[in-house]
Amino acid sequence: MLIDHEGGLAAEVSALVENARRAQIKIENYSQQQVDELVTAICWSVVRPERARRLARSAVDEGGFGNYEDKIGKIRNRCMGTLLDMQSVKTVGIVEEIPEKGLVKIAKPIGVVAALIPITGPDATPPLKTLLALKGRNAIIIAGHPRAQKTTELTAEFMRGACRQVGAPEDLIQVVKKPSLAKTQELMKQADLIVATGGAVMVKAAYSSGTPAFGVGVGNAVHVVDESADLEDAACCIAAAKKFDYATSCLADNAVVAHDSIYADLLRRLGAAGGHLCNDVDKARLQKVMWPDPSTHIPVLEVIAKPAAAIARLAGIEVPDHCTFLMVEEDNVGPEFPFSGEKLNSVVTLYRYRGDFAHAVRQVNAITRYQGQGHTCGIHSQNEANIMELAFQTRTGRVMVNQNLNEGAGSPRNGMPYTLSLSCGTWGGNITTENVNARHMINLTWVSRPIPPRSLDETVLFADHWQKYGHSEE
Repeated sequence: MLIDHEGGLAAEVSALVENARRAQIKIENYSQQQVDELVTAICWSVVRPERARRLARSAVDEGGFGNYEDKIGKIRNRCMGTLLDMQSVKTVGIVEEIPEKGLVKIAKPIGVVAALIPITGPDATPPLKTLLALKGRNAIIIAGHPRAQKTTELTAEFMRGACRQVGAPEDLIQVVKKPSLAKTQELMKQADLIVATGGAVMVKAAYSSGTPAFGVGVGNAVHVVDESADLEDAACCIAAAKKFDYATSCLADNAVVAHDSIYADLLRRLGAAGGHLCNDVDKARLQKVMWPDPSTHIPVLEVIAKPAAAIARLAGIEVPDHCTFLMVEEDNVGPEFPFSGEKLNSVVTLYRYRGDFAHAVRQVNAITRYQGQGHTCGIHSQNEANIMELAFQTRTGRVMVNQNLNEGAGSPRNGMPYTLSLSCGTWGGNITTENVNARHMINLTWVSRPIPPRSLDETVLFADHWQKYGHSEE
């Protein structure tokens, strides 16, 4: 029976892949104009106000994560920002010429992209990955989470309608029905590329599948506030990131590292912005609710992407009506201090540092070394030396300066590529530190023509070395 089950499962996935390949071949020779018309239609199919509202409502009602109003904004901002980014990106034909090197680069499709979707993102993540994949003239098969399948299928339904509207094959976009771990694993084996957004187990499975993959690392973003910061702006940005969609984003501040001289003032401003500071007793209650099993360093599902008031009720903590996020103070880092890790909810951990800025950098490195290495840190500062020291001395793929950390996934006021797949480089077990974007969804053929020969004169190449060390063969 097991063999028959596995054979049926493989056949089901194979049918999806075959449909995707047939559809992809039909757009393989699309012009850039046709591609751009297609992705524009797909974007509009989900950001139309009534559609965005339906998706947001479905995501909250079905999965139980996040905030309805914020999800509407998230769907529209992420998708429209991605479309704006892609308008200047060439993915058809010659995409770059370097005459002095005799090089021409030609873009070609990858084929079939497998998109792994986390339970917290069935609304915005599928269309964003679809936009990126189809910009490269690929097909995409979406593997959602079973608890959010209706929302995932609704998103795909809207986008397939957009394909019909512009005369493109609907099967460019497909969804795995009745998703399971076994089906997702089979899809990963048969696809040409995997884009995996989600937990560490999912990403590890993607990298172990034998198929090329773009994955993401653990979040646990850290926000530094030094003594030169605009504290009102810092507090507003920290609160905004922590409150938005109940911190479903891996970018939302998990820890704040503030200089001792401004710590009390920042704390007061965070309180005014909706934060509630837990005392030692309440902190212990909160820890027991979030991590009932001390050996597990991932918060329980009941607190993920939930409002602060709901988490407080679970922990038996009284909070004021205006409370929108919880704050706990911490001095230590590591498994015995779970608040130092990623929380994915409306709780932020506060640290203070004393002395010069090197102490802040060491604190950031300690926190991200425990969880979140390669991901993101930020700083509120007017001190350029501190900003660059943080950038040079931390192992993070993104350093956000005087911004809401959620803007690390793209924003109207920065140049970061819009994405919902934030890679962390080799530090976080990924192949790149970049925001995964449309440029990652194409193969490149390099055409090389001869150029005037370059001199390989050893007297020029080694002149400085010989002068310093000599050029004896011994």
